Amino acid sequence: MNRQELISQVVVTAQQMREIEGRIFAGGMPVAALMEKVAGLIANRIQRELAETNTYSPPTPHLLPHSPLTTPYSPSPRVGILVGPGHNGGDALVVARELYFRGYEVSIYCPFSKLKELTSQHLQYAQSIGIPSYQSIEQLADCHLYVDGLFGFGLERAISDPIATAINQLNEWHKPAISIDLPSGLHTDTGEVLGTAVRATHTLCLGLWKLGLLQDHALDYVGKAELIDFDIPLADIHAILGKLLSIKRIARTTALSTLPLPRPPVTHKYKEGHLLLICGSRRYSGGALLTGLGARASGVGMLSIAVPESLKSIMVAQLPEALIIGCPETESGALAQLQLPENTDLSKFNAIACGPGLTRDASPILQEVLDSTVPLVLDADGLNILADMGTIPTLQKRQAPTVLTPHAGEFKRLFPNISDPNKDRVKAVREAAEQSTAVVLLKGARTAIATPQGIVWLNPESTPALARGGSGDVLTGLLGGLLAQASSKNIPIEDITATAAWWHSQAAILAAQERTELGVDAHTLTQYLLQVLR
Repeated sequence: MNRQELISQVVVTAQQMREIEGRIFAGGMPVAALMEKVAGLIANRIQRELAETNTYSPPTPHLLPHSPLTTPYSPSPRVGILVGPGHNGGDALVVARELYFRGYEVSIYCPFSKLKELTSQHLQYAQSIGIPSYQSIEQLADCHLYVDGLFGFGLERAISDPIATAINQLNEWHKPAISIDLPSGLHTDTGEVLGTAVRATHTLCLGLWKLGLLQDHALDYVGKAELIDFDIPLADIHAILGKLLSIKRIARTTALSTLPLPRPPVTHKYKEGHLLLICGSRRYSGGALLTGLGARASGVGMLSIAVPESLKSIMVAQLPEALIIGCPETESGALAQLQLPENTDLSKFNAIACGPGLTRDASPILQEVLDSTVPLVLDADGLNILADMGTIPTLQKRQAPTVLTPHAGEFKRLFPNISDPNKDRVKAVREAAEQSTAVVLLKGARTAIATPQGIVWLNPESTPALARGGSGDVLTGLLGGLLAQASSKNIPIEDITATAAWWHSQAAILAAQERTELGVDAHTLTQYLLQVLR
């Protein structure tokens, strides 16, 4: 893995970032030099953003502050800089200076009387060259864009007045705001809003991805997040985080590299995985169909689908390439028992996915599946039945890998005594995986995946277009198909699970771009899965 790929994956807590920066400074990097480098990168990014999104004429650089040689120029964007007391405020002040010398109209809001020494020096210089500084946010009301440098990583106390009022006023203006490192007011690790927070349109995360930016709490405030890589030495990262990262961000390059591609030129369908889906009921036939369509898109070599006998003709019509296994059903139309083809048992499959549309009436089926020695994906009613059986003691007895794919409500039923996933998703999913010995995929705007060894993957992108019935069924089929293929290619289960989550969300993002967020039903979603790989 090259440096760029590693940096795209690394996710840190506030404490880890402090320790990494501590090593950088202990190694001899001057704080002032690093601030200049970081702020220069930020200023360049802001200038590109302004050039791309406004119709103002390019500003004429100031020849000398207050010089009679400085000539009037056509209107340029007015930039408001919000300055805090620490080094985040120092970064913002260097950005202010750089933008000012490039010809932008810059104003500073700094309500603090006590600043860190370096930040204070930058404020003094900014004022000396003619950049106006105010203690009231109202003085910046006519700005076109704001740069938020109030608080960097590590904030843990709720923001109080007058800063809270200023932030709320800024949010009410509904103008573009670019936050440095993370929006002021967010907890670095949980993404929790500490009283109030800046609603940024862009967040320029510095050095390494902060954990809070990848948590659901933060998403209304982060806007478009980008990483500003200021060349942290890999040795410093590994010294604090180790060689095996405990929290990872799923990046496109790593997701695609995990796919079982390319295929060898000489192969056959059973070498490319055999998946068994166990799903559907008379009441919920759509769950079986959507799961099957998701599995088909995975490229799995052979797909078998066990459904109640009354669903067989529907499934054959929609998935003619799959082996549809009609099974005895209960009076309610649920699966009564598995009735596999002659000379076939569960051990013949490379993976099993079970649950969508099943209903709780199919409880006996789940025990049979759990007793198998085949990698297993459980979703929907498979999870509900498991919760009734007792999640942790049941899975601890299992001899093969299991992947659980709950949303927050299902998670609480599965793990009633574990941390609330709505407060700290990473902590909750990690505890669940460690105690159950399963890989746990907690669905959400930022899906979190944890292994029994404590490794967490975070999906950095998604879309609310996935908030549609059946979207999770598609993921179950896609994941099941990838697991079946991975079993013969020695791809770790947690890696392929992360890839499935990424692939699923990217298909939804692509579909939403073409059809709007309202136009991405689950069936439409399946039609975009393969377009992601083009």
